[in-house]
Amino acid sequence: MNTINDNEFDAEVKQSDTPVLLDFFAQWCGPCRQLSPILEEISKEMEGKIKICKMDIDESPNTPTSFGVRGIPTMIIFKNGEAIATKVGATPKSALIEWINSVI
Repeated sequence: MNTINDNEFDAEVKQSDTPVLLDFFAQWCGPCRQLSPILEEISKEMEGKIKICKMDIDESPNTPTSFGVRGIPTMIIFKNGEAIATKVGATPKSALIEWINSVI
């Protein structure tokens, strides 16, 4: 699971051949910290099906602003460079896997 910044967004997300789940987070966000190990597990379990990246909204404010991110954690799934689904808030692992599978 990569942590990317605004400059890496195009290469890592928009140009990816694999669907990408991008998690917008902040170090100070409690629910974000709870979600991180869940996303790490999903990243390993679903390797090859979806790529999971994280972006710190404090270090890279441009990308979250461009997608209207107002609350964190916000997860957006991108397919063929386009945002196709959004989920806001910490979510149990089973619900996340179900959401990912329903979208990709």
